[in-house]
Amino acid sequence: MTLHLVHCDKVDPTRWRNGGGRTRELLAWPTRDDWTVRISVADIDRDGPFSAYPDIDRWFAVVEGAGVVLSLGDGRHVLGTDSAPLHFRGEQAPGCELVDGATRDLNLMVRRHRGRSTLQRAEPGVEFHDRATLRALFCADAVTLQVDGSDACRLAPYSLLWADGGAHGRWRLHGVLERLRAWWLAFESAGT
Repeated sequence: MTLHLVHCDKVDPTRWRNGGGRTRELLAWPTRDDWTVRISVADIDRDGPFSAYPDIDRWFAVVEGAGVVLSLGDGRHVLGTDSAPLHFRGEQAPGCELVDGATRDLNLMVRRHRGRSTLQRAEPGVEFHDRATLRALFCADAVTLQVDGSDACRLAPYSLLWADGGAHGRWRLHGVLERLRAWWLAFESAGT
């Protein structure tokens, strides 16, 4: 298994067409032109609707800031840095209201017909054991990751570490904070 590391601050942001924010694309897998999985960090500067992404499953988590209120067909979802990630269909294009100023958010998008995805909060000392096609860790705080019995890998804040093609084994997270801002991401192909 090969581990790949991407630092958010090394990725140039792309401004949204509606001017409401910027996105840093950390991973488009397997290729940028024909992605199945897309992981990005977005800085939302003002209220406004999300773009629609037909046939895409989306996960959304607030990483920094006071939070957002997303309006979907089933109601309003108030999300902050301690909230569980929200899963919704890309066709829904929710309205977004900032709670108190700009936010930074983690986004996972997957082409629905190609497989299924998960995004969950990573807890220190709790193993992440999955047989996914692709798996990753995104951290907004400095953490140390242990993969199986290998040497520990130190990750700076706002890093994405990912692996595909045999991304199995036990991943364990360590950090100095009791409540880390870190998330496990996984994608399993429809054919597996």
